[in-house]
Amino acid sequence: MTDEPPRILIVTAAFGEGHNSAAKNLGLALDAAGARTLVADPCILGAPRITAAISWGYRFVTTHLPALWARIYRSTDRCDFSRPGSPIMRFPERALGALIEDFRPDALVSTYPLYPYFLKRIPQGASARFPVFTVVTDSIEINAAWLKAPSGWWLVTDPATRESMLRKGLSASSVVDTGFPVNPLFSKLEPVSAEDGCDPFRVLYFATAKRPFIRRHGRALLEASPKVRLTIVMGRNVRLLHAKARELQRAFPGRVRLIGWTRKVPSLLNTHHLVVGKAGGATVHEAIAARCPMLIHHLVPGQEEGNLRLLEAIGAGGLADTPEQLRARVADLLADHAAGWRSMKHALARHGRNSGALAASSFILKHLENPTSPIPPSNIP
Repeated sequence: MTDEPPRILIVTAAFGEGHNSAAKNLGLALDAAGARTLVADPCILGAPRITAAISWGYRFVTTHLPALWARIYRSTDRCDFSRPGSPIMRFPERALGALIEDFRPDALVSTYPLYPYFLKRIPQGASARFPVFTVVTDSIEINAAWLKAPSGWWLVTDPATRESMLRKGLSASSVVDTGFPVNPLFSKLEPVSAEDGCDPFRVLYFATAKRPFIRRHGRALLEASPKVRLTIVMGRNVRLLHAKARELQRAFPGRVRLIGWTRKVPSLLNTHHLVVGKAGGATVHEAIAARCPMLIHHLVPGQEEGNLRLLEAIGAGGLADTPEQLRARVADLLADHAAGWRSMKHALARHGRNSGALAASSFILKHLENPTSPIPPSNIP
């Protein structure tokens, strides 16, 4: 390599928060390490209106029609993404080609499984001599689209996911356990201590777009114990959910805090005792990074099933998708001086994943410095 900083193109997609979160956080870590990075979404660049419509449809189906999404998701296991597909995909392919031509990367990092397939169909990719790293944002339950991608390395979230991929035929030298690329801030923040008195017991609730749920779930959590103080994050659904959230706030004065869109998720997770949300890759792995036990109130069949399995395997949370289950699980966690909650905290400390972006950045840069160096199965610092 020359004295010039390595140029690393990171490509993502707007279909789920995990892809974008992983790409953004990895970009932060690589920039801090001295690389020159570009984070881009070829789907948005090549077909912005179509991508926006598909993204809206994805969120609607996964939120309101999860059984339909399960059928769609599992059908993709039988797809051959190496062959030219829908004419619509030609636009993202051309956008990726333009990014490669303009940026001239020394490495390509993809947090979305389809982009490596494009490289064989675009002139800039077919003649490229840069390594390709695929960052797998799912856990344990890995779709064939990830497994069959023409990639040099797959960077994965945990040892169980690595073993799952090896059993499906990938070589041991190509699958590296770095952890999910969470924000580098997680490695510096101090989580709530396992010895905390839990009074108040701060619960962070990430709401979905289902308006009735925010009131039902919120009431169940608050009724589980008078110690509970609830922080509700509405995100992009703030206009849809605010009226229902205010009703809950008035019904439990002094115990409910409302937040719209926020960039302070790492700080929030590290100052709360428990997080309640959907089983998306970014949220689950951020909770793991903050050593914050998690209850899942909404599970999208397919890719999110593996995230739930990982939480259960760690001993750090589980499924509670009805108000009755939420109320009972929180009460159980707080019973006997919060023994259940403390057990989860200790399990998360043993698992110890709070620096995935830093680990992935280190692995990529070390490979660029010395492409022939041995590949470790785990790159956790």
